[in-house]
Amino acid sequence: MAQKININLQHVTRVEGHGNIVVNATNGKLERCEWQVPEAPRFFESMVRGRHFSEIARITSRICGICSVGHQLASIKATEAALGISVSEQTEKLRRLLKHGENFDSHILHVYFLVAPDLLGVPSVMPLAESHPEVVKRALAMKGLGSRWSSLIAGRSTHPVRIVPGGFSTLITEVELVELKQSILNILPELEATAETLQSVADRIPQFERKTEYIGLVDTVEYGLYDGQIGCLMPDGQKTLIEVEDYRSVTNEWVSPLSTAKYTRHQMDSYMVGALARINLNFQQLHPQARKVAKEIGFSVPCYNPYMNTVAQFIEAVHSAYCGLELIDSLLYSGLEAEEPPLIQPKAGRGVGAVDVPRGILFHDYEYDDTGICISANCIIPTNQNHANIQGDMDKLVPEMLQANKSQAEMELYLEMLVRAYDPCISCSTHYLNVTFVK
Repeated sequence: MAQKININLQHVTRVEGHGNIVVNATNGKLERCEWQVPEAPRFFESMVRGRHFSEIARITSRICGICSVGHQLASIKATEAALGISVSEQTEKLRRLLKHGENFDSHILHVYFLVAPDLLGVPSVMPLAESHPEVVKRALAMKGLGSRWSSLIAGRSTHPVRIVPGGFSTLITEVELVELKQSILNILPELEATAETLQSVADRIPQFERKTEYIGLVDTVEYGLYDGQIGCLMPDGQKTLIEVEDYRSVTNEWVSPLSTAKYTRHQMDSYMVGALARINLNFQQLHPQARKVAKEIGFSVPCYNPYMNTVAQFIEAVHSAYCGLELIDSLLYSGLEAEEPPLIQPKAGRGVGAVDVPRGILFHDYEYDDTGICISANCIIPTNQNHANIQGDMDKLVPEMLQANKSQAEMELYLEMLVRAYDPCISCSTHYLNVTFVK
C-alpha cells in the first residue's frame, strides 16, 4: 500500500463555484477525507423579502446562470400556488417545452465541456479542438441549439424575461416553433454520434457503486421534470411519494462544519438528486428513443454508480430532444392562441413550487401578505442536497482506492471525476454563514 497520501485539491476545476478535496492517509490507514465547500454564502431568501410578487422570479433566476430557467419556473409556480393562479394548457405545454430546452442545454454543456476532457485524456476542452475537432464541433452545434431553444420561448436562455405569473408576457410564434423543430431534427445525428463516442470511452468511467436513496419528481403526465410529487427510492426498491408542499419532511437541512452550504438527509444519512436519481425513479417514462440509447450504451436501472450520472444526463438529453419535437407538434396542431397574462388580485397565502432542474429537484417556497408582498422565502437547491452524498461516496471510494494501491495521482483524478459527475452548482447551494456575535 502507498506509504503516504496527501491530497489537498483547492478549488476543483470544471465545476461551478469553489469546492476542495482533502485526503490524508498513512500506510493505507485513512486519516482524513473531506469534501469542503468554502464558497461565500448568498442570501437570496433575504433579498426577496419585502418585494412584490411580480419581482420575485426575476430576482431568484439570478441564483444560477445555468439553471435560471428552472429557478424562474419553480419561483413562478410557488407564486401561482400562493395566489391561487391557474394556467392554460397551452402555457403548461410551453413551460414543459422550455424545461426540456434547459435540460438539453445544460446536459450538453456538462457532458462535453466539463466531463469529456477526463474521458478523452486531456486537461480541459481547449486541447480537444486539436486532438478531437469533430467532438468540439458537435458540442458547439448542440450547445447552440440549447441556448436558442430557451431563448425562443423565454426571451433569453439566461435569466429569462417572458415567464410571468399566469403565463408568458410574450409568446413564441408558430414560425419560430417550426424553426425550433427543424433545429432539433438537424441535431439528431449529433446525438447518435455522441452515443457512439460514449460507447468508445465507456471503459474509462470508473467502476464504483454505493447504494443510496434517490429523490426526484415523479409525474403521472410525463417523465418528472416540470411537475409531480416527490419520489423517494430506497436501495431495496421501496418507493414512496410525498406531496411537494411537504418538502421539508424530505430535505431536513442540517449544517456541516465542512460547508457553507447546508446538507440534507431523508431516510438515510444522505440522498442523491439529479439525472441518475430521476432515471432510477422514472426509467419507464423515458421516451422510447432514450430507452433505446440507454440499452445501446449498456445503461440499466437501478444504477448505483454516481459516475454514471453523466451518462444519465446524455440519456435525458436524448429524451428532451424527442419530447421537445412531440410538444412542438402538439402546439402546432392546436395552433398558438394569443394569451394575455391574467390580472392578479393579491392576497395573503403561501405556495411551494418544485421542478427538477439538470442537477436535481429544486424547491421554492414563498409566503405573501394581502398586498402581494413577500414576507418569507425558502429555496433548497439541488447541489446542497447532493453535498452529503458526495461526502458519503468519498468515504467509501477512498478506502477502496487505498486497498487497490492506487497512486496519489490516480486518486486525485478519480475524486475530481466523482465531484464533476454530480455536475455541482456550488455557489448556488451556499446559504449558511456561521456568525459569532461579540458582546
